[in-house]
Amino acid sequence: MYRSVLALLFAAVLLGGCAAGKQTVPKEKSGQETNMDGAAFDRSDEEVTYMDTTDNVIYLAGGCFWGMEQLMQSIPGVIDAESGYANGTCEADADYKTVCQGNTGFREAVRVEYDPGQVSLDALLLAYFYVIDPTVENRQGNDRGSQYQTGVYYTNESAKETVERIAEIERGRSEKFFVEIGPLKNYYPAEEYHQNYLEKNPNGYCHIPRAEMELFSRLRIDPGDYQKPAAESIRDKLTAEQYRVTQESGTERAFTGEFWDKFEKGIYVDVVTGEPLFSSTDKYESGCGWPAFTKPIEEPAVVELEDLSHGMRRTEVRSRAGDSHLGHVFTGDPESPNGVRYCINSAALRFVPYAKMKAEGYGYLLYLFEE
Repeated sequence: MYRSVLALLFAAVLLGGCAAGKQTVPKEKSGQETNMDGAAFDRSDEEVTYMDTTDNVIYLAGGCFWGMEQLMQSIPGVIDAESGYANGTCEADADYKTVCQGNTGFREAVRVEYDPGQVSLDALLLAYFYVIDPTVENRQGNDRGSQYQTGVYYTNESAKETVERIAEIERGRSEKFFVEIGPLKNYYPAEEYHQNYLEKNPNGYCHIPRAEMELFSRLRIDPGDYQKPAAESIRDKLTAEQYRVTQESGTERAFTGEFWDKFEKGIYVDVVTGEPLFSSTDKYESGCGWPAFTKPIEEPAVVELEDLSHGMRRTEVRSRAGDSHLGHVFTGDPESPNGVRYCINSAALRFVPYAKMKAEGYGYLLYLFEE
C-alpha cells in the first residue's frame, strides 16, 4: 500500500514535468543547499514540499542498490530497506532499462525506515560513509554511470540537520567530495526482482564486501550517542594540549602522556565526545612511548586516512563521531601480538575504569571483559 500511495503522490506532483520531459524539484524552505562539490547556493526565498512524510526515514544512493539495501537491512533497528530510483525525471522513466541509459537523472537509491529507539540516523549515515567512496563521481566499485552517483536525500527538517552535520564531518576527511546532499525530489520503488536481491541470489554481485555487512550487524556502539559538540564548546572543554592534539592534529612528546605505561582495566573514550574507542584488553606494552593497542573496540569507531605530512606516508587515525585526531596505525610491529599498533595520543583519550563503566553509561560494554 505504501509504495502505491507514494508513487501516486509523486506522479501527481510531477505530471506537468513528465509531459515536458523535465525534472520537477521541490523547493527549499530556508537556508542553503550544497552541490556535489560542496559549494553552497541560497534557496532562502523558496518553499519546500517534502515527498515522504514518514518521520524516521532516509534515502541513500550508494552505487548499486543491491548492496546498500542488504547493508541497511543488516543493521539492528532498521525496520525496512527498499531499493528504488530517486531524484530523477518522472515515473515513466523509473524503469531499470531506462535508468541504465544514464539520462534520467535517477540514482539507484535505498529507502531506509528505522526505529530511532534502536539506532540513530547518525549511525546509519556513518555506516553509509564507511562503505562508499565519496571521492568519485558517477561510480562506485566496478559500476559506472550517473545512476550510480552517491547521494543522501532527506525528507524533513530534523533529518536535514543531521545529514548536513555528518556531511560536514565527512567532507573534511577527503580532498574531494562528490556525494549529493539535499532533499528528496522524487522516488519510485524498483522492480520486484531487485528487492532483497542478495537474499534471493546469495552469490550475486555486490560492490560492498559481505564482511562489512556482517560487521555492522554486530555493532553495539551508536555514534549518535556521542555527537561532536560545537567548536566553541570543544575549546572550552579541552586543555591546550588536548585541543592541539585533537583539533590541530598535533602529537604529544613520547613518554610524556598520561596513559602510555598504564594498564588498568577499563576503556578509553574520545576526550571530545566520549565515544568508546579502545579497551585495556587490547592494550600492550610498547617501547614507542605512546599508548599502543592492537585494535579498536569496534572497527568502524575509528576512521583511517592517508597522511603524507612531514615527508612521510602514514595512516592517520581519527574518531568516527567527533573527528578528533587520535594518532596513527602501523603494521609489522614486532611488539604487537597481531603485528598492528594503533599508536594513540594520551591527550586524545579519557580513561573510564572498569568499576565506573556502568555508572558513566558504558555498562553495555562490560562484555568486553568477560572470560
